Amino acid sequence: MKGKKRIGIQAFLWGEAGTYRQSGVSSYIRHLIQGLAGIALPAEALVYLPFPEALETFPSAPHLQTRLSLLPLRKPTVRILWEHLAFPWHLWKDGIHLLHATMNVAPLWTPCPIVVTVMDLAFWRCPQVHPRGRRLYLGLLTRLSVRRARAVIAISDYTRREVETLLRVPAGRIRVIYPGVDADFRPLPLEEVEDFRRRRGLPERYFLYVGNLEPRKNLLRLVQAYARLRPAGVFLILVGARGWGYAEIFREVEVLGLADRVLFPGFVPREELPLWYNGAEAFFYPSLYEGFGLPPLEAMACGTPVVVSTAASLPEVVGPGGLQVGAEDVEAMAEAMRRLLEEAELRAELRRRGLAQARRFRWEKMAWETADLYRQLLEEQFL
Repeated sequence: MKGKKRIGIQAFLWGEAGTYRQSGVSSYIRHLIQGLAGIALPAEALVYLPFPEALETFPSAPHLQTRLSLLPLRKPTVRILWEHLAFPWHLWKDGIHLLHATMNVAPLWTPCPIVVTVMDLAFWRCPQVHPRGRRLYLGLLTRLSVRRARAVIAISDYTRREVETLLRVPAGRIRVIYPGVDADFRPLPLEEVEDFRRRRGLPERYFLYVGNLEPRKNLLRLVQAYARLRPAGVFLILVGARGWGYAEIFREVEVLGLADRVLFPGFVPREELPLWYNGAEAFFYPSLYEGFGLPPLEAMACGTPVVVSTAASLPEVVGPGGLQVGAEDVEAMAEAMRRLLEEAELRAELRRRGLAQARRFRWEKMAWETADLYRQLLEEQFL
């Protein structure tokens, strides 16, 4: 392998299959690697994985090699120490010419240039909904990482503007590369959806939210909006793992007397999600801040009417494919619920527009554009 150009891809947040850690950043990393497996890269790629189980779902391609850390990186403290103290030495030993840090932060020192993907700057924009330690770490290390990066990948134009204005990164060093949506998020046959509903004991009609249960997702206001309407025979289902600060959501449900109408099924395996989306009357995502927002995109791809907040990147992702309401406007959320239950023409129109909007975002395109950026940066380096 001597003399070969090598790209390193930092995949320490490759989540374990069947767990809540398989969503979000992990989904981005997995689809990036899967897409790169089918592309002729400008260099061999070494993917740095956090634990042996990741190899079970790693795609086979001659130009993709793997490296495992000596320690399992499931615990954040262990991962952070490994990333900044041991990882740079491995990059030097492996002869890496370009490192892709896939989630905001690169090691404090690297023996090669870096490209950094910025998912969002929620820890600055919404500090009140983030634990203090996480906020301080990401705030400092993200700034240091993007300042010295040869290029920054922003996953939305909104994030691009944030990186440019808040972190003062020159516009010419920022590239917007959108995530995509899986092909299995699609309208499903009614009989398949009904069979799933019976097997899982789901109500005939329900509004749906998918994502972690945490303050940034603004679920208190969603529950309050549902309480104002209290639609007969229509439940509210909040799917997702319990993040930090989730207890307040459960308390609000109890206080409002909704314990029998707001359901918390917990984390749902990714392969089941298309069925949950297809069975819903509508999908609600009132988040206070998102760097992109995959769940509304997945819901639109399933033909489900979508309602999002006007916060951050969500209007950019949903576009004309869904309804938009103010993140703090409980009345507007309740009115959107009412309209979607009563106006069949609106539901049909949102289904049509949502499917069209979802087709704009493809994981394959993301991988091609990322590989093109690698090629450009390596050419500049070896001129």
